[in-house]
Amino acid sequence: MIPECPIYHPSEQEFEHPLIYLQKIVHEASKYGICKIVSPIAASISASDVLMEEKKDFKFETIVQPLRLSKWNEKDMITFSKRGRKYTYHEFEVMANKAFSNRFCSSEAISSSDVEKAFWHEMMHGEKRTVEYGVNIEGSAFSCDPNDRLGTSKCNLKNFARLLQSSLRLVDRGIPGITDPMLYIAMLFSMFAWHVEDHYLYSINYHHSGAHKTWYGVPSYAASEFEKTVLNHVYCNKVFIEHGENGAFQFLAQKTTMFPPNVLLQHDVPVYKAVQKPGEFVITFPKSYHAGFSHGFNCGEAVNFAIGDWFPLGAAASKRYAHLKMLPIIPYEELLCKEAMLLYKSSKLRISKNKFEENASYRAIVPSFLHLMQFYKTSLSRLNGSRKMSSSSNTLLGSLICSFCHRDCYVAYLLCKKCYSYPICLFHDITPQTCLCGRKYTVFKRNDMLEMEDAAKSFQQEKECIDNNHWHEEKSARRTVNSIGAASKLKRRVTDNMKRNVEKNKKKSKNHC
Repeated sequence: MIPECPIYHPSEQEFEHPLIYLQKIVHEASKYGICKIVSPIAASISASDVLMEEKKDFKFETIVQPLRLSKWNEKDMITFSKRGRKYTYHEFEVMANKAFSNRFCSSEAISSSDVEKAFWHEMMHGEKRTVEYGVNIEGSAFSCDPNDRLGTSKCNLKNFARLLQSSLRLVDRGIPGITDPMLYIAMLFSMFAWHVEDHYLYSINYHHSGAHKTWYGVPSYAASEFEKTVLNHVYCNKVFIEHGENGAFQFLAQKTTMFPPNVLLQHDVPVYKAVQKPGEFVITFPKSYHAGFSHGFNCGEAVNFAIGDWFPLGAAASKRYAHLKMLPIIPYEELLCKEAMLLYKSSKLRISKNKFEENASYRAIVPSFLHLMQFYKTSLSRLNGSRKMSSSSNTLLGSLICSFCHRDCYVAYLLCKKCYSYPICLFHDITPQTCLCGRKYTVFKRNDMLEMEDAAKSFQQEKECIDNNHWHEEKSARRTVNSIGAASKLKRRVTDNMKRNVEKNKKKSKNHC
């Protein structure tokens, strides 16, 4: 009943520039929440060789996952907090293969659909069985060997988040799982529960080796309906219902909520499926909920990334994090400003109409930046007119975290000049006039604020110019259509007149006879 997500087969040439290729398919593929990309090149050195030979002391700890569905009440709320034991790669493989043989005794090949049925039957009716899962293991199984074609390609996930087209290249520190990949080593029925990526980022997952993996994905346009469905038909708990969709979002973020996808289908929430095999990538799109499970022992690797069209969703995530007072993992505002300024400096008013209209990243970054700068223009004007704040001061500091809502502050913020503690972002209607130390807050803004304002003016002028060209083109098109319509009417009128004249002449000739 669950339709398959799209599968793409890039050529080796297209594979050389993966994010450019992704921008070509994103309009179609993002409608499904997930998609599968089959790698045109294979690794010459396997994950097992990398993890057992290149990484001599590689060991990882597992978590224990109950194989049953939670009732989601005060007495039964499943967590994956129980720790398993430490394994070498080979030890876990032996254990996992033994567990598979115990579960499926037949020597015949087992289809993916049969494994899927067995998994959900176990989850629906199971009570005490558990599985282990090596999750969030820092490191990579891509080889460092210069002769390994996949390892030396741009699809090596060790470097993927920092490719030229990814905005995460601008994050000034390594963040495991976000900018640096993590490994996931699974056994039969190891599962990853329903969740959305941090900050609604993209993710890419590569299947190094082993048994297949089933994925379910929900497109971003249905994320709100997904959360409502989980809230009303999965979480039967007053605690969750009182907090609405945001309560569901916070609990889903713990990555412990697993339920069958038919619950979504029953409530008209679109969901799509992928069966991932070794050598295949799965892309999850921004704000797309996803979940899945493994068909046996396997090794996967994942990392996040962001291309330009992520910024509007990144803004929505930033706003939601602030509302829930969740600490940000990446500095959204800083990334947006840095990307916009790079665009401005590279173009300097020489942006062609074609570039604005065809470059999806440009179309997403510029409106988001203009909206942000307009907000700061209004907020700073209001604060400058107030005598309750100390005069503004410039700063070269990077992002700070608002002490009220935990939003990341980059362009401007309030800060005490005496203790330099408790920064406050400008997104609050009511803010304290004095710091806890008793001194008035000072408005701090970036040293390059004027340049950012110049960039915003330039982008706005370009946008207005293009909007004006669009208006003239549409007007011209309407005139052309009207002209064609008028000509068509005239032609029909002439034709009708000719027909009438012919009929009249026929009648006259008959009368003469």
